[in-house]
Amino acid sequence: MDAMPKALPIIDMREPVCCSPVAAEALDDAAALEVAMRLKALADPMRVRLLSLILNCDEECTTGALARTVGLAESTVSHHLGQLRNAGLISSARNGMTVRHIVRRDALSALCGVLDPGCC
Repeated sequence: MDAMPKALPIIDMREPVCCSPVAAEALDDAAALEVAMRLKALADPMRVRLLSLILNCDEECTTGALARTVGLAESTVSHHLGQLRNAGLISSARNGMTVRHIVRRDALSALCGVLDPGCC
């Protein structure tokens, strides 16, 4: 009999991660989960690439433009962007049929600060 993998709890990641730096003190389970879920969203090379493209986007950071740049279907790119959005790392705004994306720099800074308070 195969055991089902343990499901991770659902946590609200709309706000930037908020806990002491990992080097400052031992994190409790809730804080460790909050950091891990955001890192999990970045644990995919395509998501890291999409985040990089959005950070360096001068004009239209739309799902369609990103899909053309990375050579994937819009539905696949949309899935990856959804994971980044659920982790609170990007925000998206719909204008008709077009969805534009921006990086939440506050969330990236908070994550950097939790991992290494000396870096930011």
